[in-house]
Amino acid sequence: MTIQEASEKYNIPIQILREYESWGLCDEVKKVMGSWHYDDRDIEQLSTIMTLHDIGFCHDEIETYMRLLLKGKETEQERMEMLNQKRDGTLKEIHFKERQLDRLDYLRFEIKKKSQGGF
Repeated sequence: MTIQEASEKYNIPIQILREYESWGLCDEVKKVMGSWHYDDRDIEQLSTIMTLHDIGFCHDEIETYMRLLLKGKETEQERMEMLNQKRDGTLKEIHFKERQLDRLDYLRFEIKKKSQGGF
């Protein structure tokens, strides 16, 4: 499957595919007649890359994670730590947003109370 076909079929931006190629992470990608060809293993790895991107990993973190993944089982602890750190950061963001919502609701309550004849 060519880069264009992979991009269209799996809705993966060309930029992500080009980054993937530049990392040289996969032996399975072959250059045939001037274009890259992807197999099922490549698509599976690209799916992981897109998931990491969607959960907020930056370019360098994705590359690091994928290199660890390719090393196999011996890197499970490192990968788990990366995921735990991202999860902890996401929870902190959620809690911060919850506090913001509480403050917004308080201000809305105060406006409603005043408009209904309250002090």
